[in-house]
Amino acid sequence: MAFSSENIRIFLAVLDSGSFSAAARQLGRVPSAVSMAIAQLEAELDLKLFDREGREPRPTEAARSLEPLARQVASQLRQLDTHALALHRGLEQRLTLAIAPELMSTPWSLPLTVLATEYPSLEVEVITAPQEDALRMMHEGCVQLALVFERAHMDEREAFQELGEEILVAVADPETHRAWSRQRPLQMEDLIDLRQIVVASRSSEQLDPRFALSRHIWRTDNHLATLRLVQGGLGWAYLPQSLVRPLVSAGSLVEIPFDNITNERPLWVDVVWSRERPLGLGARRYIDLMRQRAALQGG
Repeated sequence: MAFSSENIRIFLAVLDSGSFSAAARQLGRVPSAVSMAIAQLEAELDLKLFDREGREPRPTEAARSLEPLARQVASQLRQLDTHALALHRGLEQRLTLAIAPELMSTPWSLPLTVLATEYPSLEVEVITAPQEDALRMMHEGCVQLALVFERAHMDEREAFQELGEEILVAVADPETHRAWSRQRPLQMEDLIDLRQIVVASRSSEQLDPRFALSRHIWRTDNHLATLRLVQGGLGWAYLPQSLVRPLVSAGSLVEIPFDNITNERPLWVDVVWSRERPLGLGARRYIDLMRQRAALQGG
């Protein structure tokens, strides 16, 4: 095999610097060693790479033809070295993040643009799952991080970073709301007897009382299905204000106005991980970036 990582580096250094002596200075070598390496490469390839008739060597058409691929290989080798070093320092092969569907409108993806630059070989997987399922997968080790609403009770197995606040609002489609409030303005307790659409785990009969108020519950496992059912007049739902705001502005949903209480339920949003498993470099960096963003928003 004619090309190696070393002679590719020398070949590109000569192309970039314009001479054997300048390439030698760049590489920390003597000019004769650079000239000899290029001559040996030419012999093995049976190709003339540089025209030496002038004062400085000039790349031939063959050299220019090989240049793009040589640069690609050199870049891949640098990425390989960087990834190997990152693995040595604790970079996981894959970072998996589970997100409660209602929080898909939060800026969870912004730190991933930084991770993609800092660790280009890191695989990232994003899963949406009802909050209970996201936390269960985190405890089972299927995902490293879960982006969820604050939990009703502290769990000593969990560590978390608070990221900000989301406001849940009760929403319905306009026509259904008009039918419900035809006799009198609605009060919060009226929702108990009206069908509610809830994003919830399919594996548990227990529903978080902060999210499930009605006696009549329909379940979905994602916010898009919930929105479709609510827009179809099949019930009401508690959803993040930031998620439903465009639909409210467009007139396809209405935030239900209550006669006796505000229609706002503020909840904190956390990124949660297990204390029982060490986090890799990518997960730790993601948490740090989310923490920085939360601090900037809070300031």
